[in-house]
Amino acid sequence: MMEEESEVIEHFFGVYLLYCMNPRYKGRTYIGYTVDPRRRIKQHNAGKKHGGAWKTSNRGPWNMILIVHGFPNSTSALRFEWAWQHPDVSRRLKHVPRKKSSQKILDFQLIVLSEMLKIGPWYRLPLTIRWLDYQFSKNYYEYISPPLHMPICYSKVTSCKVKQTQKTNEDNILSQLPIKKSLIFCSLCDSNIIEKDSVTCIKPKCFLIVHLICLAKEFCKDDMILPIEGICPMCKSNVLWGDLIKKRMVIIKALEEININFSNNDAI
Repeated sequence: MMEEESEVIEHFFGVYLLYCMNPRYKGRTYIGYTVDPRRRIKQHNAGKKHGGAWKTSNRGPWNMILIVHGFPNSTSALRFEWAWQHPDVSRRLKHVPRKKSSQKILDFQLIVLSEMLKIGPWYRLPLTIRWLDYQFSKNYYEYISPPLHMPICYSKVTSCKVKQTQKTNEDNILSQLPIKKSLIFCSLCDSNIIEKDSVTCIKPKCFLIVHLICLAKEFCKDDMILPIEGICPMCKSNVLWGDLIKKRMVIIKALEEININFSNNDAI
């Protein structure tokens, strides 16, 4: 059964699939990008004048049946959206057979999605495939077979902005990092390391600080260009490379904001 309570997620970037419930247009679909799924479906059903897309305007009601999220930023999500919308012209999806005339568009788009999750660069990301409608998940769950590190969820989702005054995990992480230019050393190569070249473990109590390139070499197997996952050298936890990069981006952004605030205070 679909869980009634919504899961709240921060830093949300998602690509969704709509299904038209209007008897006149039933069977039509729409693929889009959003940072707020609940607001976006309301816009689609309200029409173009209220922020909805012209392709969905006056054809509702629409049902958001599935969403893929966990992208590190809007650019990554928008590229995924474009490829999913245009599999015939995407160079990464040349191996996917074209839609047959007898094939339903929903069936075809779910097959394309399943293939996208298995190829680069997307198969390295810590993505989540989330069914938002129980009946559709029951009827179409076999169409999608993502890599093992990508979970399939069955619940609603709500995006949430991080409040400036709220003490977050990222704040705790920053308090552990040396904001001043004091010497710190890589846990793998023991050489000096600077903040912009470092990465830390996603586990709150782990104090791993290493060069990004050192950890990448540690995680890479065979002829991999980029790692997918690995064991933290310090806490021995299994971590996804995409989660490490996502956390690193949050920290870098926070450090930039700190520097801006300091600069503003100096100006005052």
